[in-house]
Amino acid sequence: MTPPDTKLPEVRQTPPDRPAAAADMPAEGDQAARHASARAGRASAVLEDYVELIDDLLSEDGEARPTDLARRLGVSHATAIKSISRLKSLGLAYSKPYRSVFLTEAGHALACKVRARHRVVVDLLQAVGVPAEVAERDAEGIEHHVSEETLAAFAAFLRTR
Repeated sequence: MTPPDTKLPEVRQTPPDRPAAAADMPAEGDQAARHASARAGRASAVLEDYVELIDDLLSEDGEARPTDLARRLGVSHATAIKSISRLKSLGLAYSKPYRSVFLTEAGHALACKVRARHRVVVDLLQAVGVPAEVAERDAEGIEHHVSEETLAAFAAFLRTR
């Protein structure tokens, strides 16, 4: 939500007395595919956040406990356990009784991919003038929804600067 003291840029809209032309609306199948892609992005975003954080904690502390994950992600312990179980079922993580959560090779590879994607998004946002702290915060959402094509275009733009 935008804070009340923030002025949003004006957006050109179709006048209220004239409905948008049918050509402005995507075809039904295309629109459904876009929404399906967005829903899938939201579902995978949670898992990507977990693998990235697990990888960070393992690198920094040598362990990634469910309690630490829950606290850092701002979720309940039960929610963290449920997400970890999902990671395990997808072959991205494993754990030993009474020990931390660890990433499989596939989980570590995903964490590296997510981290690199995050960096490109942050760098692009900063390149267009977004302050560092805001770019980091905004990238947390954008990084999970950006396509490979768009990410490649971001990286190409950054290389030309």
